[in-house]
Amino acid sequence: MVEKEEIRDQIIEASRIIFSKYGFKKTTMDEIAQAIGKGKSSIYYYFPGKDDIYKAVIEKEATIMHETVQKAVLQLDDPIEKFKVYVTIRMKAFRDMVNFYDAIRNELRSNLDFINKIRQKYDTDEMDFVDSFLKEGVKQGLFQIEDTDLTAIAVVTAMKGLELPLIRQRNYKNYDEHILHLLNVLFYGIVKR
Repeated sequence: MVEKEEIRDQIIEASRIIFSKYGFKKTTMDEIAQAIGKGKSSIYYYFPGKDDIYKAVIEKEATIMHETVQKAVLQLDDPIEKFKVYVTIRMKAFRDMVNFYDAIRNELRSNLDFINKIRQKYDTDEMDFVDSFLKEGVKQGLFQIEDTDLTAIAVVTAMKGLELPLIRQRNYKNYDEHILHLLNVLFYGIVKR
């Protein structure tokens, strides 16, 4: 059973690389099989088709992104630093998850329901996560928030809304600067004080 999972993981990892290089439509099952040194029929033993492999790749990238953000944030104690690291790492992780980004951007017709389900699960987990460190900040007197649940929804929605515009620019040398600007707006708002 362990070997079966290992081969399945090899297929997913090889496919991540190939899909990110050629895209979903141009990638063939032969290329995936060749990348792991197996016959195409072996791939079909683990996945019924290319759509299923792509779904597994998207799930893997969503999980990696979620775990990367949580790992970075959970090692911190200060809720303000948690918020800053959350925004920074989240936006960078999203940028680096090429297939996840492409799936969301292109919303492949055959995978639209699946992508929406993954996105909904990820969004719910993310809102709960953000809410947890917002509550910490309120409890410590660092944040002035009346409703942390609603604020978490607003923050996650803002992050989602900025994914495509930041990625579309493909100007990664200014990426950190854009994220810093975003943090300033999220922390201090737009009203002159």
